[in-house]
Amino acid sequence: MPSTYQETVVVDLGGHVVTVPKGGLYDRYRMNTDLDEVARDPRVSSVDFFRRMPKTMVDSRIGPTLTPNFYYRISTARLTMLARSRAIRSRLPEELAPLEVAPGFGLVSVMFFRYEVCDIDFYTEAAVGIAVRPARHGRLGFFDLATGLANDHLHSYVLSLPVSTDIAQVRGHDGYGFPKWVTGVDVDIDTDRTTARVTNDAGETDLALSAATPAQTAHPTGEHVSSLTSYTTIDGAWHSTLSQINVLSAGTARFPRNIDLQIGQGRMAEDLRSLDPIKTVRLDVTTEGQLALHMPVPTSIRSRN
Repeated sequence: MPSTYQETVVVDLGGHVVTVPKGGLYDRYRMNTDLDEVARDPRVSSVDFFRRMPKTMVDSRIGPTLTPNFYYRISTARLTMLARSRAIRSRLPEELAPLEVAPGFGLVSVMFFRYEVCDIDFYTEAAVGIAVRPARHGRLGFFDLATGLANDHLHSYVLSLPVSTDIAQVRGHDGYGFPKWVTGVDVDIDTDRTTARVTNDAGETDLALSAATPAQTAHPTGEHVSSLTSYTTIDGAWHSTLSQINVLSAGTARFPRNIDLQIGQGRMAEDLRSLDPIKTVRLDVTTEGQLALHMPVPTSIRSRN
């Protein structure tokens, strides 16, 4: 469980006033966290993944900031579903194309994240996303899919990304261009059970998931590092954001049974319904991992007009 802080302090992010836990990592280090101190946290198994990844100060829409943002202990769940390409294309910008697994069919996903220890303190997050072909790629989608799976590097476009804290919302929305808002996001993941619930403005269920956690396989740090490139627009220009995930313990269930996915009323539910998913093809759960989230960089995407 995250530590409970009784007090908060006010910080300014690009003109946005947010509160963060007093004495938390962001309050003390402003993204330049002492790795030796993190290594002493019993929730963190190692910080070796981060020691050879120097941070760089960059300008951004939230002011000067260090990048990457380090997440020292995370757990995640991703439910991947098959959907018709025509439904997917109706939600994609014209410059992006779905990554098709067969003619006329692509992949969409619902994801939940619990960031136990990170540079901007504990928070939770959820997402509805679409697997897309790499920008400016001219080959057939099947080869993009095969290459992406083989190299553990996929590309995505996110429709909705609610978070549980103000600092995560401001950094994600203004700094990265993601469709983030603050709401109730409860995520609990252990080796037995994976549960998550996102609430709408009325406190009712927007989207919720309950499933048995797939059997986990442990990996030494640095042995299994996957990556995800996400596309967003910032001030009308396309950017790509790289996430590097150090997987420490994870498992997969293909064509999983007894998945309880509740689609209620809210922004996430509307986005998922608009994609009209047909069938759940896999459940991926990481009970322990780490993440380096880089700031977005400008990218060239071919116009499809």
